[in-house]
Amino acid sequence: MSQPPIGALDHLTVLDLTRILAGPWATQTLADLGANVIKIERPAGGDDTRTWGPPFIGEDPQNAEHDAAYFCTANRNKKSVALNFASAEGAKIIRELVADSDIFIENYKLNGLAKYGLDYDSLKKINPQLIYCSITGFGQTGPYASRAGYDFIIQAMSGLMSVTGQAPGSAGDEPMKVGVALTDILTGLYACIGILGALSHRDKTGEGQYIDMSLLDTSVAAMANQASSFLVTGNAPQRMGNAHPTVVPYQVFPTADGHLIITAGNDRQFDNLCTALKNTSLATDARYRSNNLRVTNRESLFESISAATKEHSTAYWIDTLAQHQVPCGPINDMQAVFEDPQVIDRGLKIELSREDGHSIPGVASPLRLSGTPPVYKSAPPSLGQHTLEVLQTHLGLSDDECRRLIETGICSSGKPS
Repeated sequence: MSQPPIGALDHLTVLDLTRILAGPWATQTLADLGANVIKIERPAGGDDTRTWGPPFIGEDPQNAEHDAAYFCTANRNKKSVALNFASAEGAKIIRELVADSDIFIENYKLNGLAKYGLDYDSLKKINPQLIYCSITGFGQTGPYASRAGYDFIIQAMSGLMSVTGQAPGSAGDEPMKVGVALTDILTGLYACIGILGALSHRDKTGEGQYIDMSLLDTSVAAMANQASSFLVTGNAPQRMGNAHPTVVPYQVFPTADGHLIITAGNDRQFDNLCTALKNTSLATDARYRSNNLRVTNRESLFESISAATKEHSTAYWIDTLAQHQVPCGPINDMQAVFEDPQVIDRGLKIELSREDGHSIPGVASPLRLSGTPPVYKSAPPSLGQHTLEVLQTHLGLSDDECRRLIETGICSSGKPS
């Protein structure tokens, strides 16, 4: 009988003092890889996203008595401890947990935890090997360090919205945010990378360290080629709708029943596209013989390709272009995504059952490790679901001590299911 997979990080304990998305995304990624994540939440309400609905989990998706689907996005595989660390005794419990923890991650405002003795300088005295990661909108230094920073604000300030949306002067040319909180997601992932790097350093030296993560830093770094183009030329990139600034054809094209994406990233793929369109004259046209020329003459080329793609359905073109090895794809809504045979085959939809009887759907981790794949140990927890377990197993507190903490409001053992 084969043994169940063991997560690559199953030897690590993470104290998670994060809320909303960037921090929880980081700690869920660590939890998927096996880390024991203890999520510390306010006894009254918990993580803000528990109320960010509808929809909510349960039979009635409008029922605010249950947790929001948003919360379930980033909190599986965690243990929820409802603890008021603003109290002296609550903060003391956190410090006791730190003694045997490997990673501490928080996303409170600048110096927000220092008054409770939960800042890095205080905690490294308890555990010099601790890896402490702070996530804020603007980082720990600079003129904006004390400002609150939400994803939407950062998308605007980092330049992302300046290159997202329809071209200036066209219909609907308002700058647009990305349809998900991408800056939060990327910051969570970069936080994981930093934490894993710090763990490697600790393995070699025995030393912990502090990690300062900023949503703005992350979003500016993620501007990638757009940032590089500006730094090389001094010219700020502009919104171009779905067109690519430096590759043509690489955009949305109309079909007889909708739209599709065609991305011919090199001359060979462009030649294959011309063959698939049954318009070989495009391939020999002097205006389009190189990508540089195609960028210069993008408008006339778009018109020629669009005239052909309008003649058949999206499904026809997906099949035809695939046969000619031209990268392409449909524009799916979420229903189409989870009905896609590739998505189904890769098992990207998962279902986890919670102790309160609710079955919670979710999206699988994209990490595919042959020896230590992600492990789905538990559904997103109800508020305070694991308070007693953690107090007793990690700190050795008695039933009477736990009862006193609950009666005095320092802890909560969770709301009724």
